[in-house]
Amino acid sequence: MSIELKRAYESPHNKDGYRVLVDGIWPRGVSKEDAKINEWRKEIAPSSELRKAFHTDSLDWNGFRRRYLKELTSYRETLRDLAQRARKERVTLVFASKEERRNNAEVLRQYLRMLK
Repeated sequence: MSIELKRAYESPHNKDGYRVLVDGIWPRGVSKEDAKINEWRKEIAPSSELRKAFHTDSLDWNGFRRRYLKELTSYRETLRDLAQRARKERVTLVFASKEERRNNAEVLRQYLRMLK
């Protein structure tokens, strides 16, 4: 399974494969043309409540991860197609967060790898 992560502010590359924006809000200052996004899955982004709790430090990384994984279970069936695509070709999850290691795309990648 090939799932990569990339910030929306980094230049797209042919090696990115199928690019999926996984944030609920379009990244500021990035045009749709420049982003070269194949699909925008805003419905699978963390809920506003969860995102705000994490970014205001009222929720630590482990708490965010646990709660976001729980939210993702309601999208299990709709995420199967993305997991299947990643088994056949490279999928790059595109995100806007400045935090490159602890973000929703990282949790989503872990979740997709668990799907059968």
